[in-house]
Amino acid sequence: MNAEIYQYMKDLHTFIEYQARKLQKLENSVNALQKEVANLKERPPIQVGNIEYKFDQLKVETLEGTLNIGLNPSDLAGITDFTVDNKNIQTPNPSPKTLFKRSMEIENEIRDYLEGNLPEIYQVTKEKLKMNVDDSYYQFIRDDILKQLPNRVHTHLSNLKDEEREDDENTKQRIVENIKKEIQQGVYLFLEQVYKQTEGESN
Repeated sequence: MNAEIYQYMKDLHTFIEYQARKLQKLENSVNALQKEVANLKERPPIQVGNIEYKFDQLKVETLEGTLNIGLNPSDLAGITDFTVDNKNIQTPNPSPKTLFKRSMEIENEIRDYLEGNLPEIYQVTKEKLKMNVDDSYYQFIRDDILKQLPNRVHTHLSNLKDEEREDDENTKQRIVENIKKEIQQGVYLFLEQVYKQTEGESN
């Protein structure tokens, strides 16, 4: 075998070995990609199902929690019995006429507040939580707040102390401010639950 043929065969052998190594690397890459695709297919899809929003109860699919407005659960630990000398404390309710008048005034103020401020509260809360969701929850939150508003106003009025019943204007404004805070807190807690739920599904 002359030198030219020998060199040719040697070069051919080297080239075949190079192609074999390259082919092996490509096969390994394809296998890795196939495994990754299979793993991605096995993951459950990201979705947010039924979401209920309430002042007194938050529920996001199976994630549930209680929203205590105006009283922390930790504050309840030391409260065992509201009795004095074995007699239950009873606070007289305002007259129906007074209660109705105050209720309507407070509801009207809160409705005006919602129209002017709820969009901003919603956007600011999303920014605080760094949420990237559309505004589909906004109308749901607004409608639910309006639906629960009469009950929240009635609860505040029913819990007034005797000395607060005489000071109509100051009492009314204090209730209005408390309900505004409840709305802000309620929106935050609701969107926080949505954020935690969607973050959990995406991980």
